[in-house]
Amino acid sequence: MRSTLRRFAALVMVLPLLALLLVVGDSPFPEPPGPSRDAPTAAVALGDSTMSGEGAGDYEPGTDGEAGNWCHRSRAAQIFKTPIPDVDRVFNLACSGSNAEQVGLTDQVRNTEGSQARQLAAIAREHRVTAVVVAVGANDDPRFSDVLGQCLQAWFQRRADCSDVLADQWRERVARMTPKVERALRDIRSVLRDEGYTDRSYTLVLQSYASPVSPDLPAGLQNLAGCPLRTRDMRWVRDTAVGELSAALRTAALATDARFLDLSRAGEGHEACAGGDDQGTEWFTRLTVDFDGLRDQGRAPHALQESFHPNARGHEQFGRCLGQFLATTDRAAACVAGEDGTLRAVPERDRAPA
Repeated sequence: MRSTLRRFAALVMVLPLLALLLVVGDSPFPEPPGPSRDAPTAAVALGDSTMSGEGAGDYEPGTDGEAGNWCHRSRAAQIFKTPIPDVDRVFNLACSGSNAEQVGLTDQVRNTEGSQARQLAAIAREHRVTAVVVAVGANDDPRFSDVLGQCLQAWFQRRADCSDVLADQWRERVARMTPKVERALRDIRSVLRDEGYTDRSYTLVLQSYASPVSPDLPAGLQNLAGCPLRTRDMRWVRDTAVGELSAALRTAALATDARFLDLSRAGEGHEACAGGDDQGTEWFTRLTVDFDGLRDQGRAPHALQESFHPNARGHEQFGRCLGQFLATTDRAAACVAGEDGTLRAVPERDRAPA
């Protein structure tokens, strides 16, 4: 009798489930959000000038000052020089001057453009995004371009080294930047989850910055024809500022489970003016002035915008290193020169001390 009652109770519990299956049997659950299984694959770059291609020239129409858009997205930008197997399309959403807020979810508009994360969401609906590469942070509290501008003014006005003033506040400025970069990376994760992606269905990489200048340059180029910066200031930028910025970005990557690519030593020996008479060995622009732009009221404020950014050769080298890194499962690596002089991605555990 007791076993009969147990079977009856079990049947009572199963009947509603069978009824539900009959109801939905002819109405299958909808496809999950995100692209279809046969959607084209994509890699997407987000960030600021170092990712947009500032300094590399050949800017995409509409991003070279037209209607106030100065994103300077170059067809020679790093992401387009990155070998990524099995990717059908590459998108560059990075915009010169962007900070972490503009990369993340925001209503703020800069260079006539809004949130890069929202732009990423639109791409992720039509393409299966497999890699997202981000370079951001320098335009937040560190204001790295302003730092170089202050150092240029210090040379021009023949006053004290700018590093004397900046060194005391630099570490604090970098520390204030770190949570902002973390927030931007979490926003990227969030929009992709909303589009049906899991965190493991794509690779998220945060990369740091290379020093554009070095004290190791001919003295004859420490002027308006090359690199008008004081020797001590360039040494501080290369040996201290860039390294501390990179360490903070590594912290942000770790906090958001992003992979990290360290570029802090990537430009060694190839900085602006380091090549002397042979600019073909340099991976960064020297002081660059758009003299035609100076005659145009709308373009004049951007006449120096390309200065001390990676040039097309630099973007090609950084792209090669990024491609090597993406081909591995390493959580962190650094771009350093190999025996042939080209950059390679060295896993963090294999790196020699700086």
